Amino acid sequence: MLKEFSNKVQSLQPSAIREILKFTADPTVISFAAGNPAPEAFPTDVIAKLSADIFAEEPINALQYSITEGYPKLREWLRDDLTKKGMFKDGDNIVITSGAQQAIETTAKILCNEGDVIICEDPAFIGSLNAFRSYGVKLVGVPMDSDGMIMDELEAALKANPTTKFIYTIPNFQNPTGKTTTLERRKQMLELAKKYGVYIVEDNPYGALRFSGEDVTNIKELDDSKHVLYCGSFSKVLAPGLRVGYLLGDAEVIAKATVGLQTSTVHTNIWAQMLTYRFLTTVDFDAHLAKLRDIYRNKCKLMLDGLKAELPDFIELTSPEGGLFIWGTLPEKYNMNEFCTEVVHRKVALVPGNAFSADESAVSHSFRMNFSTPTDEQIVKGVQILGQAAREILK
Repeated sequence: MLKEFSNKVQSLQPSAIREILKFTADPTVISFAAGNPAPEAFPTDVIAKLSADIFAEEPINALQYSITEGYPKLREWLRDDLTKKGMFKDGDNIVITSGAQQAIETTAKILCNEGDVIICEDPAFIGSLNAFRSYGVKLVGVPMDSDGMIMDELEAALKANPTTKFIYTIPNFQNPTGKTTTLERRKQMLELAKKYGVYIVEDNPYGALRFSGEDVTNIKELDDSKHVLYCGSFSKVLAPGLRVGYLLGDAEVIAKATVGLQTSTVHTNIWAQMLTYRFLTTVDFDAHLAKLRDIYRNKCKLMLDGLKAELPDFIELTSPEGGLFIWGTLPEKYNMNEFCTEVVHRKVALVPGNAFSADESAVSHSFRMNFSTPTDEQIVKGVQILGQAAREILK
């Protein structure tokens, strides 16, 4: 049997998160490993009504082929909204994508040759890392502290890697750490991008889910030189199953991205785009977002308070101001993978930190926990199990 795979995919491995999620098929397992919105966050009744309206009023438009650029009414709404926020600049354009994941993948597709470098936070979102790996690029991770990517380390990486095409960052409530990059670091990152002639790919799926603290200016807002490509998504604020995201940036880049999308998906699901537009224009979207923030504020507090009470104080925890994730770090003398394995045997699933490393051989002492997916009761019980496991294993 022939098994010759292309060089681009030979090194790709299944997502560690997806592998761990197999354990959650067991209904007795409490999953802190997912990254899904809370079930109670879905506006199912409204979506059902709007969908029925679409098929009653314009069914053929919802079922027919459409243009790659995206549903014109949705693109116009986005242009107006992003202009008000100071992000849509002269010379910019937008293309609708199948979630932010496709926007991220497409940037690598159109900008990178095999062997080129992409610099990213370390740790970083595994979905993006695997998308980049599929194009045969070299990933260079830059360590983070509580303020985000360390700028001295970023400049050192840029100096050492002249074939860098872009810096990839999730500046708001980062996946997996929950950290937020400070305004000063964002300004510094942009200046470094200008200095070394590279793009910044700003991935912002969680920005609207801030439930404490003050908003921080997006890097795209600061950009006056067309160095920032911005990936947005409705997955976390409406429904991920719709797969509606977008890529914003210099019109020439967006034009090439549009051609790149034509070779893969032809266009993003048009019914989902029409539904998204109707939701944005007929529902009180600000009130909807406020409800989501309340849900995640309460869930995060419940988990974080429980973790601080149950876990030994030598386990470091991030305290996110939004998003979906908390990051835990063990002292170096402990084996994080063994801890996560033992915990899942006790029916609680975590994600090992090395799943998020640019260097797949790197050792990690951290793990990711998600507070949005489990119920409040599961959070309380799961944290208690974690605490007992930590007291028994980490001696």
